[in-house]
Amino acid sequence: MTAAEGEGALVIDARGMRCPWPALRLARAMRGASDILLIADDPQAGREVAALANEHGWTVEDGASTANEGRWRVRRD
Repeated sequence: MTAAEGEGALVIDARGMRCPWPALRLARAMRGASDILLIADDPQAGREVAALANEHGWTVEDGASTANEGRWRVRRD
């Protein structure tokens, strides 16, 4: 994900937080936003984000490359 791909999204920096906090911050932010870039360094965050998005019908683009590891772009469908 390049800087341009994160443009326009609300950025939630949850680095240093352990799950479930990154997912909880994402859920709270999604109440008022439809496009979020979540940054988290907890190894469980990806699984938590995917489960939350699946439950709510959100689209998740995760950083598949090493450069984007720990970043998820979440959008409301």
